[in-house]
Amino acid sequence: MALSPLNQRRWRNFRRNGRAFWSLIIFMVIFTVTLFAEFIANDKPILVSYRGELFTPVFNFYPETQFGGDFRTEAIYGDPEVKCLIASGGIEDCFDDPEGIIEEIDAGTFAADDFYKGWALWPIIPYSYRTTVDRPGAAPLAPNSQNWLGTDDTKRDVLARVIYGFRLSIVFTLCVTAATSVLGILAGAVQGYFGGWLDLVFQRVIEIWSATPSLYVIIILFAILGRSFWLLVFLMILFGWTSLVGVVRAEFLRARNLEYVRAAKALGVSNLTIMFRHMLPNAMVATLTMLPFIVTGTIGALAGLDFLGFGLPSSAPSLGELTLQAKQNLQAPWLAFTAFFTFAIMLSLLVFIFEGVRDAFDPRKTFS
Repeated sequence: MALSPLNQRRWRNFRRNGRAFWSLIIFMVIFTVTLFAEFIANDKPILVSYRGELFTPVFNFYPETQFGGDFRTEAIYGDPEVKCLIASGGIEDCFDDPEGIIEEIDAGTFAADDFYKGWALWPIIPYSYRTTVDRPGAAPLAPNSQNWLGTDDTKRDVLARVIYGFRLSIVFTLCVTAATSVLGILAGAVQGYFGGWLDLVFQRVIEIWSATPSLYVIIILFAILGRSFWLLVFLMILFGWTSLVGVVRAEFLRARNLEYVRAAKALGVSNLTIMFRHMLPNAMVATLTMLPFIVTGTIGALAGLDFLGFGLPSSAPSLGELTLQAKQNLQAPWLAFTAFFTFAIMLSLLVFIFEGVRDAFDPRKTFS
């Protein structure tokens, strides 16, 4: 669908803002990569060939018995015996000397006979965010060729947790920001357009609601209902929707007595059409000015809750929990550097993008 002339002008303005445009490109590349985190960092192979059949452990559950093992639990694909079973086609000698059989297969001296030699296609990082790394030494372990950013204090790969944690933070922020923006714009538009007693009562409700200690409520509800991603999203929306109300309300209060609004009313245009087709576009610059603060505030709130231990479940790949580990393990500076640069890059890119969007909607600004 072709863009309208107005939106074409906005897109041209955004593209001419080099900092915002390149921030968008870099952010989209990073976010797109993290969307496929299971194919980049995982303790399960992407694809397995066994006895002429193909299996996809990333998507499906396969017991060890599927590959000639003894247990009906899910196969541990990094275990030497399972690797040997897959490579040899299920030979029983794998239980006696799995590494020796694998060496024979790699050297080409293994007698296949009736068995089919199998293979496994692994991700670049053979660890998930919850995988315990098999490395000697006391955790946290320093970076090396096996763990590019080292491990945390429970020997989990830091790079894998950053990839999953980046995706989780952005998805969380997008959900919360989208919902709070819609609710805040609706509430502010209704207050500013109709005014009077509706505006007065609504303002008192917002004042009382804004004074509610949200952190205490989150802690209490988590203690009763348990910690979960969607519960935290709901609570953040519940306490965050008021952030845009004041800005939108002020813009609608200013615009409701302008001539084009009076003319539209005189022509019998409906209130909804006047509010969202004619008045809202004029309020978008002020609204978009607040979005960077909402986005960065949401990411900071999630990280702060995780840092305090009242955020996502402990098993989740949390960047706030990585920051807490950096504080508790000062002898492992790679944890602090990783947490700092991850947040710095993420927040800087998002702020630059939203600044560009705001300026693109502002008719007073053009870029050469």
